Amino acid sequence: MESVQAIKQRFGIIGNDPKLNRAIEKAIQVAPTDISVLVTGESGVGKESIPKIIHSLSHRKHGKYIAVNCGAIPEGTIDSELFGHEKGAFTGATQTRSGYFEVADGGTIFLDEVGELPLTTQVRLLRVLENGEFIKVGSSKVQKTNVRIVAATNVNMFEAIKKEKFREDLYYRLSTVEIMLPPLRDRKEDIHLLFRKFASDFATKYKMPTIRLEDDAVFLLEKYHWSGNIRQLRNIAEQISVLEQNRVINASALGSYLPDMGSNLPAIVSQKKKDSDFSNEREILYKVLFDMKNDLNDLKKLTMELMQNGNSQQVQKDNEGLIRKIYGDDEEEIQYEEPIASGPTEFLQIENPAPPQRKPEDDKYHFAEEIEEEETLSLQDKEIELIKKSLERHKGKRKAAAEELGISERTLYRKIKQYDL
Repeated sequence: MESVQAIKQRFGIIGNDPKLNRAIEKAIQVAPTDISVLVTGESGVGKESIPKIIHSLSHRKHGKYIAVNCGAIPEGTIDSELFGHEKGAFTGATQTRSGYFEVADGGTIFLDEVGELPLTTQVRLLRVLENGEFIKVGSSKVQKTNVRIVAATNVNMFEAIKKEKFREDLYYRLSTVEIMLPPLRDRKEDIHLLFRKFASDFATKYKMPTIRLEDDAVFLLEKYHWSGNIRQLRNIAEQISVLEQNRVINASALGSYLPDMGSNLPAIVSQKKKDSDFSNEREILYKVLFDMKNDLNDLKKLTMELMQNGNSQQVQKDNEGLIRKIYGDDEEEIQYEEPIASGPTEFLQIENPAPPQRKPEDDKYHFAEEIEEEETLSLQDKEIELIKKSLERHKGKRKAAAEELGISERTLYRKIKQYDL
């Protein structure tokens, strides 16, 4: 069995982080078996290296190795790509085609971004994992295949299962052994090492002197968040190698190539936390609106009692406490006038002159209409405010805003048109 250091040299893996070494060790240990492996980690951490290690150290190393990017294949054609199709199975199928599982028989298939697979394809894949059987699109003949499956994803699989975007049974079949690659920000000591390797490679490629970082630039490099991981670091190294005239780079020069420097290296807030914060804010807002509705209904009830019973003194006293509850305790802003007259037409006046006399039944329905209109307008204003806030948060992306608001994108589009947002 080859050592971890030998595997690193063979596959060009740079770094001495313990988590990275542990991931390579697990790949070496599972390689001789036919166990399904799931490689997890953020985008850009180098997940594609693990299946290559597993295949090269397995008894299938002389068989085919096929890497498939599941997220790059359209949903309508992915079944045909993976399992093949018969002539005439669909429009454009002018001849029979073999899929990857048929071509890679006896070898290894690497399913990158497996979390993006449609649910219908997941069912077919589960059957291959369980008994090695598949059926071509447009065929009724069951075919056998003997392939080793290594999958990779940057998706939180438990969240995807919870949202019913990924089958739980398929997840457990794929992740017999799970290998997690750490993000670059957790490999502080490897960052400068990787940067120097990339700088050397690009100096050779573009036939120019190698760039070198000053101490303050190295400190900045190691403190940066690197949301794009190794892929982003390589991109930055290439930009600096090509664009900078001065081959010694300080922190100021390096900072001009790093996004979000104005926010002083912000910490990433998880989508789960953002959704939770917005949900709490929405619940509080709804509670306030419902409390306001209950207060207005109580006010309506007391006013109706006033109109029906003529007990103005008691109702005015009850209304005073209720109005203070709704509008506050500022007595200078809340003024009361004496009832106009005893009888069924008495009612409370707040800062406005006495309205014209009307029949009790007219007052009853008119007051209910005013309350209903006020509630509707208040809820509408809050809805507009929520939509605006969500659109601003997602920089105008309607799909993301609709998911956050808990409505369909079509409904959000209609409301944007309706409110002229």
